[in-house]
Amino acid sequence: MDESVRLRQATAADFDATVDLLGYVFHHDYDDEARTLERTIWEPERSIVADDAGAIVGHTLALTRDLTVPGAVVPAAHVTGVGVAPSHRRRGLLRAMMHRQLTETAEAGREPIAVLWASETTIYPRFGYGPSAGSMSLSAMTRELRIRPDAPGADLRLRLVDPKKAQDELAAIYDTVRAGRVGWSSRPRGWWDFLLADLKDNRGGATMRHGVICDGPDGRPAGYATWRVKGKWDEYGPDAQVRVTEVAADDPAVYAALWRFLFGIDLARSLEYDTAAVDEPLYLLVDEPRRLGRKYEEALWVRVLDLPSALEARRYLTPVDVVLEVSDPLLPANEGRWRLTGGRDKAACVRTDEPADLALSITDLGALYLGGTSLGSLIAAGRVKPLTGNIPEAAFGWHRLPNPIEVF
Repeated sequence: MDESVRLRQATAADFDATVDLLGYVFHHDYDDEARTLERTIWEPERSIVADDAGAIVGHTLALTRDLTVPGAVVPAAHVTGVGVAPSHRRRGLLRAMMHRQLTETAEAGREPIAVLWASETTIYPRFGYGPSAGSMSLSAMTRELRIRPDAPGADLRLRLVDPKKAQDELAAIYDTVRAGRVGWSSRPRGWWDFLLADLKDNRGGATMRHGVICDGPDGRPAGYATWRVKGKWDEYGPDAQVRVTEVAADDPAVYAALWRFLFGIDLARSLEYDTAAVDEPLYLLVDEPRRLGRKYEEALWVRVLDLPSALEARRYLTPVDVVLEVSDPLLPANEGRWRLTGGRDKAACVRTDEPADLALSITDLGALYLGGTSLGSLIAAGRVKPLTGNIPEAAFGWHRLPNPIEVF
């Protein structure tokens, strides 16, 4: 690393300089309203800055949140705001910041994993992050698309809400659904305030955010959707676009009712949704799924910080008893042979001298962790090496694929 630059923990006084840096890095202007909002979620005690004679030239941050994983909810360091000033690239600052963050977070012992969304996917495998969950973006032609007539929920009650005023209801629904949706993050009240702030600069020329709540068969709130509309008219008439931000429901009838509503918004002819699940049930509810315009993208990346704690925290789709030989040059405490046993109810992971069944890197263990990357595909790519015939192909999966719905 450039010896003229020192790494240190951020202080509250570094906020404006840090926002200025991130504006350079991510090509975004922050006005006073946006800065005030960003300050509400910034955690200076978990921020690392690169300081060049008083100038902030690098930054990374770990947010304190939980993540739903297969069969459990675990504390997970949510890494974001990673960047280096254009004037200080190619000096080893990123590597130094990421190494320090990994080491300090692992030593603190609270969070067995770290997660992030990668702006450039070539960067983070170098630090042990594996692509653990994907998402689908939808660009649907709604004028040629309908919910199948035999889909449930046509008689359920829906009511329009102001998302800010309905925050408590949305949060209660979200937490109910989140308990079983791998890849969903916890949202303390401050996070709800942040997500629902609805700054005009963040609307992309569309309307303010709208909301609808669907009551379940028992009359209680059971699902919600939020969206904006980008108005447009052409020579054929109305051609507005619905921009869905979230859909939360775990009851099939409620889920279908929400999508039936979104597809039926007046004057709209298309719909976009950026964080659909790879196995979204919607694909099976519409009469012409090709008109959904699906595009796959990598979403959440996982870095295993404390290997035995991480593997014991989650559950396994089928019984597993396997010895893993893991390499981790950045966090040597994870290296070596580990015997993993468990299933749907419990799991244990201990060091062992027994012969290994599989050899893999910590990066590929991160890719496996949420169940979105299969063991079979990693073996086929030559990334995981089978050493015996004991290959738990299905154990690391889950009954639903992970579905990250929030870019943090």
